[in-house]
Amino acid sequence: MLNLVSILIGIVLLVFVLVGLIPFLGWLNWLALVIGAVGVLLGALSRHKSGLIFNIVLLLIAAWRLSLGGGIL
Repeated sequence: MLNLVSILIGIVLLVFVLVGLIPFLGWLNWLALVIGAVGVLLGALSRHKSGLIFNIVLLLIAAWRLSLGGGIL
């Protein structure tokens, strides 16, 4: 059950990360990092690890985008 919730959080996170890739909307990635941390926590607590891996990949993409924009853009 926690894995399913983690995957659903990951889908919401995916929307934030994709919108955050647009120039001048990079600030959404800060929100994505918070949402992703919750998804990673729930994924770590579940038996299956697919939600955990999905959220970690999205967190890495969001962090990469933030590093490109200097944390603001």
